[in-house]
Amino acid sequence: MSSKNQNEIELIGDAHISSSTETPLRADAFDTSDDEKIKNIQYHFAEIMKELGLDLTDDSLSGTPYRFAKMYVKELFYGLDPKNRPRTSTFENKYKYQKILVEQNINIDSSCEHHFLPIVGTAHVGYIPKDKVIGLSKINRLVDYYAHRPQVQERLCLQILKDLQETLETKDVIVVVNAKHLCVSSRGIKDKSSFTTTLEYGGYFENKTNREEFLNIINQQVL
Repeated sequence: MSSKNQNEIELIGDAHISSSTETPLRADAFDTSDDEKIKNIQYHFAEIMKELGLDLTDDSLSGTPYRFAKMYVKELFYGLDPKNRPRTSTFENKYKYQKILVEQNINIDSSCEHHFLPIVGTAHVGYIPKDKVIGLSKINRLVDYYAHRPQVQERLCLQILKDLQETLETKDVIVVVNAKHLCVSSRGIKDKSSFTTTLEYGGYFENKTNREEFLNIINQQVL
């Protein structure tokens, strides 16, 4: 690879760009089973370890390629497969509650798609119920699902927003994500204290006063 191409890759890797809000997947992404993917990744990661000079006959390292592959397919990136999307059953808004509802401090445990390093932080979600409401834990599960794929934080925020708007059949949803990126804190600039905030919203929250109501709630230490 030429130094020019390497420089272009570095520049692109530092830019949070994407062609759409959808995670970029090949058309044949799910043609192979999870077991096949684990087998293939296990082989290739073993080759990477060998290139690093590691001795895979050592008891401590011999099982690492399999553990790594299983972790990637079953844990870190389970959110890539649509079949793993949690059921987000909705219920009739029988109480006719029509004020803001907020689920905050939802754990974010994701991975940067540029370096495959962790993104850790919290998400805060609010919406105005209309005819439908959703179980609170379902919001957490939905956030976790979209977090568990190679991500860009801006896209993560949009994916959560879009899914909830479609599920609840309302534009009145707002999502804030605050996260630390290990690609910033453990490499490159190695800034240990900075974090990134993204904000996406629609409908009711297009109004500045309404957005501030939500932001005031999540900034309060209620519990």
